[in-house]
Amino acid sequence: MFVSPDEDPRSDKLLVSERENLVGYLSDYRLTLELKCAGLHAEQLATRSVPPSDMSLLGLIRHLAGVEHYWFRVFFAREDQPRLFRSDGHTEWDVEPDPAMVDEAWRTWREQVAFAERYVADAPNLEIVGKDGGNLRSVLIHMIEEYARHMGHADFLRERIDGRVGQ
Repeated sequence: MFVSPDEDPRSDKLLVSERENLVGYLSDYRLTLELKCAGLHAEQLATRSVPPSDMSLLGLIRHLAGVEHYWFRVFFAREDQPRLFRSDGHTEWDVEPDPAMVDEAWRTWREQVAFAERYVADAPNLEIVGKDGGNLRSVLIHMIEEYARHMGHADFLRERIDGRVGQ
């Protein structure tokens, strides 16, 4: 286990409102990403899964930063910005065991999460609609699904790196 149950920062409370539940589950999955990557150096974070996959924990951090950016800045806030980590034929999965790349990935991910949290907290309700018609409720559910799916990948990646298994 990464942390003892007494030290686990994730919530085990039953929440009352739909918004609290959606925000709570998403918050817990975001914390899980940090737990899965805790204590690893750049080379470990950049370790690929198995050929031909280019998936790595660092790639996941960058990918999830891009997902947060797209749904909350581009889709809802309607900011006209290019997709993160996608330029000159490269994608978020093109990573190197570089501490500066790791720092940039975490900084970007945390900035995007902070923006998303503020956006959701300030939203008048879950029915607000993004630029292509989807509502906030649907996007929060999608975000929970996105993180849940990738935390399964992160479990296998972490176990491959140092044998540690998730909880």
